[in-house]
Amino acid sequence: MAKLPNPTGEELIAALQKIGFYVVRQKGSHVRMRHEDNRVISIPVHARKTIGKGLLLKILRDADLTKDELITLLE
Repeated sequence: MAKLPNPTGEELIAALQKIGFYVVRQKGSHVRMRHEDNRVISIPVHARKTIGKGLLLKILRDADLTKDELITLLE
């Protein structure tokens, strides 16, 4: 199994947009994204800070992605 990547909020947003998520709104430093099938994800975007392991795993679960799929999207 691949090691969990350590992306920033901007990198994660770009990766999720590749699979059909789009930005619905931003309030402060949190971006809300939605998919065509109504899955909704909130992503914190703080300058040059990476997303923590626990939150990243929650986002992957909500987006219905595996670690390997995320690694492919981040490339």
